[in-house]
Amino acid sequence: MKKPTSSEFKRLGARTRLVLAGRDPADSYGFVNPPIVRGSTVVYPNTEDFLARKARYSYGTDGSPTLDALIAAAGTIEGGAGVVATPSGLMACTLAFLAMLSAGDHVLVTDSVYRPTRIFCDGLLKRMGVETTYYDPLIGGDIAKLFKPNTRAVWTEAPGSQTFEMQDIPAIVTAAHERGILVGMDNTWATPLFFDSHGFGVDLSVQAGTKYYAAHSDVLIGTVSARTPALFRALRDTWKQLGLIVAPEDAFLTLRGMRTMALRLKEQMAAGIAMAEWLRQRPEVARVLHPALPGAPGHAIWKRDFTGASSLFSFELKPASMKAVGAMLDGLTLFGIGASWGGYESLVLPFDCRDYRTATAPGFEGPTIRIHIGLEDIEDLKADLAAGFERLSAAG
Repeated sequence: MKKPTSSEFKRLGARTRLVLAGRDPADSYGFVNPPIVRGSTVVYPNTEDFLARKARYSYGTDGSPTLDALIAAAGTIEGGAGVVATPSGLMACTLAFLAMLSAGDHVLVTDSVYRPTRIFCDGLLKRMGVETTYYDPLIGGDIAKLFKPNTRAVWTEAPGSQTFEMQDIPAIVTAAHERGILVGMDNTWATPLFFDSHGFGVDLSVQAGTKYYAAHSDVLIGTVSARTPALFRALRDTWKQLGLIVAPEDAFLTLRGMRTMALRLKEQMAAGIAMAEWLRQRPEVARVLHPALPGAPGHAIWKRDFTGASSLFSFELKPASMKAVGAMLDGLTLFGIGASWGGYESLVLPFDCRDYRTATAPGFEGPTIRIHIGLEDIEDLKADLAAGFERLSAAG
């Protein structure tokens, strides 16, 4: 097997690059997959090499060949200047904040942000002396009105966690960059395959690799990609100072998942849209929040900027008691009630974001459900939900 040159590699499609990135059978005794390399201590052949640190790895916290293979695969689809990996998706988000911000800075964060990121901003980041202001995710270019002299960064997430607001990333990036302000983004929903965050000017792009990268509900991992070399140096310095190392087994499993990510996303996108269309027809459903669904909130921005959609969305039920919602969900046989997504299995969870939103007030009149469509037969999933709707109606 001849290894493509770097120029040849860049011309290959994303699916091909995901298959090839980070592996060289010539370095692995002919085996297709790179090996799992465990280790903490690195020894040097002599004192001179040790004092000059003449080695790719000086200690286990520098990474490993296994982790480098994962980073190569992530980097080839992110398209930035460099990537680091973290032990969880939440850590990837918090690392991005720490790489961008210092005491005395001000950061703008979308009100639809992943809730653990909000907890970090209101807790540790506040204790560090960084001020956070939450903003309406639909603000677009008007975000410039919220800038302060000490605003250092804007944090985005499209679509928004749970409520799936589509942000106008190009407008936000333009407004921020005119003032020398950085833009970070949690791009887990679309992945780099469906939204080119760096191509749209996002400076630091986060993936909760637990979701579509690893994809089998058995790994916690995250990545952060930097758009420019200078940002990557700041990001990697912060990563190294915090000692954020990923276990080699987790890196290996994530890399294995990434090889098939494009195929899984293609299947799950189609299944998710089909389920959203079916739910829209149900009499028990008030509205479906799926950006790829024509007529749904944010569809125009999704169609303009995105090349695909993932398998996660939400829907609002018509007014019903939580007892009835419990009867609906507790009896499901194919959907688990769980907080993650992106895996092969379908999931649901009830949520109510009204208690912690501060810049916006979502106008839900009925209970809200977030749903993830896995790789099961779509007709089986519909039948499971249809039985759940019967229990919902029976329970009143």
